[in-house]
Amino acid sequence: MDGFKRRLRDSVQLRLSVTLSLAILLVALLAAAFAFVSALDEAHEMQDETLRQVAALYDRQQMTLHYPAAQAVDDDNEESRVIVQYLADGSQAVGNDDALLPLPFPTTLSDGLSTLKVTGEDFRVLVRTTARGERIVVAQETGVRDKEARESAWRSLLPFLILFPVLLLVVGDLVRKMFRPIATLSADIDQRDEQALHPVDESHVPSEIRPFVVAINRLLGRVAQSVDNQRRFVADAAHELRSPMTALSLQAERLAATEMPAAARERLLPLTRGIDRSRNLIDQLLSLAAAQSSSNAVPSRVSVLHIYRRILEDLLPLADRKNIDIGVESSEDVQVSINETDLLILIRNLVDNAIRYTPPGGRIDLSVKREQAAVVLQVSDTGPGIAVEEQARVFDPFYRSLGTDESGSGLGLSIVKAIADRTGLKVDLGFTDVIERSGLCVTVSIGQP
Repeated sequence: MDGFKRRLRDSVQLRLSVTLSLAILLVALLAAAFAFVSALDEAHEMQDETLRQVAALYDRQQMTLHYPAAQAVDDDNEESRVIVQYLADGSQAVGNDDALLPLPFPTTLSDGLSTLKVTGEDFRVLVRTTARGERIVVAQETGVRDKEARESAWRSLLPFLILFPVLLLVVGDLVRKMFRPIATLSADIDQRDEQALHPVDESHVPSEIRPFVVAINRLLGRVAQSVDNQRRFVADAAHELRSPMTALSLQAERLAATEMPAAARERLLPLTRGIDRSRNLIDQLLSLAAAQSSSNAVPSRVSVLHIYRRILEDLLPLADRKNIDIGVESSEDVQVSINETDLLILIRNLVDNAIRYTPPGGRIDLSVKREQAAVVLQVSDTGPGIAVEEQARVFDPFYRSLGTDESGSGLGLSIVKAIADRTGLKVDLGFTDVIERSGLCVTVSIGQP
């Protein structure tokens, strides 16, 4: 009960449905009560009219009354029968069995309808003076009259019993349809990724919620501007840092070329490595800023094997330094429709990440194949892989897998995710060896028209 009250308090749709249902129920009860009373009165009026018609028929046909003997009375229809007798004969019925005619109606009754008790039973009585001057009585027990009238009145309530649940279903369906644009709008916003900050289409929403949609669009505009400012700051800062880091790198190279004591040269080595890591971080930051920004580059037909060869030419020295066997498994070339720079940066970061985390003597394989309406690119290695619980977090900037001592910026997979989100690619992480749950296998699906 508390859960329903909470839902009723929180849900406008539920409150509207319940309010309309209660209103329909109240109106239905009032209408049913009115219909019941009206049908009851109408049934009694028709029964009175039946008594009048019997009396008029008797007068018009100038009939003569003969009272049946006791054995001639039909006991099954005794209560529902209409009794016709001369009013004057009521004085002769005193002491007779009340199942026989005539009945002891008072002879002083005036013409017209009345209700009175005779022999312990209530009767509806019509007294009429015929054209021949005879006064007759047409009567019927009120018990059977009331029973028949109630049955007729209850039958008049059947339409309400049928229409009430139908109206509830119609109202519930109507309320759901009225709130469907809100549910559609909510689903549309919920399905967006974090990069989709374009305004919500307000042309197809009801006017009542249009101000709310306008406010959301204004908020999205402010958020988009704030995100752009943040990206621009990162890009500008990385760009400004590139020049001094390049100068430091040149100074370190000149210093290494000069004569110096062995102790000084030993200390120069970690300094040089630190400068190289800083330069790599700056390059990665610039790549991330470029990947997250909107690109107006027109897609073109790109050879996947050509991209693989360019990447291997650049990164083969790094793989040779760790004695890693790296190569392309596929021999058939595949053309994809994508911006060449985006694909080059994406695959380069995947291969660079694989080289960093694959132990010496390991293996890295690049492959491409067609699957239905998509082209699937894979980069797999024999490294430690990424645990399932970490796979959702490794795309966060600066996040590095636990239990690794490899140096890196933690931006490689973030760049991959940013390019994939912007260009509509699908990136999945898995294991190279599914049974041993080792090695990282990254699958990139590129939909093709």
